[in-house]
Amino acid sequence: MFRNLLVPTDGSPLATLAVDAAIAFARETDAKITVLTVTEPFHLLSADVEQLGSTREEYEAISRQHAAETLAAAQVKAERAGVPCATDQVRSHEVYRVIIRKAEEIGADLIVMASHGRGGVGALIIGSITAKVLTHSTIPVLVYRKE
Repeated sequence: MFRNLLVPTDGSPLATLAVDAAIAFARETDAKITVLTVTEPFHLLSADVEQLGSTREEYEAISRQHAAETLAAAQVKAERAGVPCATDQVRSHEVYRVIIRKAEEIGADLIVMASHGRGGVGALIIGSITAKVLTHSTIPVLVYRKE
């Protein structure tokens, strides 16, 4: 049923576990995957630790490098598992919109992504990209959580 998966990741440990699970799922179902990273541009006012200690140029370089490493690692894992894998890196303030747009663009029939499971005030303050994708996507979303 699911033959074309979009797997957004930020390279965090939980998102990496979701990528691994998506690769295993794709191998079992003979599907292909596209792994996507969306990096947010530098903000002058930010709560992001990486942005607080960096200049715009440093932040941009670090975020591009981190995304490239994340995508390369996913590509290697997929190749070892025999799963066809494409990768893409996009910069945008609207991460959830990019995820949905990319899924539509590639004809994905499933989005596989991690959720940190923040609830209450934490979810209200931080917001949840996963929750936004779930709310706005017409494509099914499989949420990977590890408690």
